[in-house]
Amino acid sequence: MGLRKPDDGTGREGRGQSIKMEQGLRNYLVVTGGYWSFTITDGAIRMLVVLYFHTLGYSPFEVAMLFLFYEFFGIVTNLVGGWLGARIGLNLTMHIGMGLQVVALAMLTVPDAWLSVPYVMLAQAMSGIAKDLNKMSAKASVKIMVSDGGESKLFRWVAILTGSKNALKGAGFFIGAALLELIGFRGALAVLAGALLVVLIITAMLLPTGVGKMKSKPKFTAVFSRIAAINWLSAARFFLFGSRDIWFVVGLPVFLYDMLGWSFTEVGSFMALWIIGYGIVQASAPKLLQHSHRGRGPGGGTARLWVLILAFIPAGIAIGLRQGWPADIVIIGGLILFAVVFAINSAVHSYLILAYSDRDKVSMNVGFYYMSNAGGRLTGTILSGWVYQNHGLEGCLWWSTAFVLAAVVLSLALPEVTDTANVEAEKAGS
Repeated sequence: MGLRKPDDGTGREGRGQSIKMEQGLRNYLVVTGGYWSFTITDGAIRMLVVLYFHTLGYSPFEVAMLFLFYEFFGIVTNLVGGWLGARIGLNLTMHIGMGLQVVALAMLTVPDAWLSVPYVMLAQAMSGIAKDLNKMSAKASVKIMVSDGGESKLFRWVAILTGSKNALKGAGFFIGAALLELIGFRGALAVLAGALLVVLIITAMLLPTGVGKMKSKPKFTAVFSRIAAINWLSAARFFLFGSRDIWFVVGLPVFLYDMLGWSFTEVGSFMALWIIGYGIVQASAPKLLQHSHRGRGPGGGTARLWVLILAFIPAGIAIGLRQGWPADIVIIGGLILFAVVFAINSAVHSYLILAYSDRDKVSMNVGFYYMSNAGGRLTGTILSGWVYQNHGLEGCLWWSTAFVLAAVVLSLALPEVTDTANVEAEKAGS
């Protein structure tokens, strides 16, 4: 580590640092604005596909399966996307994601006769690639842009970006449904595609080039992390998000629709509100945890505690249903608790992947980490349909509990984080 040069008395160093921080904040806000805009279209397109294809006679399970490629290609995209971002820059991969989303939206504006299952799955695959390119780019950029202020500041900015994204995805559900009602399926898609294209042009003009680009061109094999903490965290992330989607993707909406007699609009609105609430809690996680980590970022101990707490919730819901308690009260109450605890878990994980990563390899580490995230979601999606069909919602909840317990075991290996400098020094000496 080099010695810091003394201030020459002119104040130029202080002014330079201030300008750097202002530029970092400006770039962060531009990235966040672009991410928000993309996220609204991501939520809207999902709701448009769900509602419109339901009216075409698709069963809830068939509608869910339309998103299979959306989840599958998230695995591939995150694996390749982090490596690509390190080679060409995160701003460029973010804009490629936006462009692909515009194309995916336009693909669905064709006549109904063209909307076969393979064609829609292809469009959803493209949308899934776009989403994960955009998400990986935005979150990895935070590590680059918010370079001063310590781990507590990094935790705050990551939580705000991630939590606001989930809240806006829920808002996208409402926007998609409202546009479908007002101007129809194809009109809604055209409006969303046009708006996102405008955002793409604006962010491309405002962001500097080469953000997150490594000086040396990394080999593709470099995407597989050699840092044990990142590998353990990625494995825990796989089971964490699989535990949610095992009962949330297919089992829950089908149960609400078929067993509780909710209308499809009620199901969609409830799930949108759940995601918005989940996002609000996620953005508030630094405040909720500020006493536990005393101004520093959370570490492995925090991750272990909250994932253990999460394990009791799906198990408790399953026991409540088995005991014959009112299903609507048990599920709604359980979902509220699940949203709060799951959001805190997700926020802690999203911070830890950046805290464990070197600045020059952050895009590859984040890509590898979100590949595990996408793998968990894909596994959860498939299991949700299969388990619900054979064992009902209770079966989904017990599978969810098992996945959370697997995340608990994997989290035992997660180290604490004091500050980025210490972490990077340890990795340099290992």
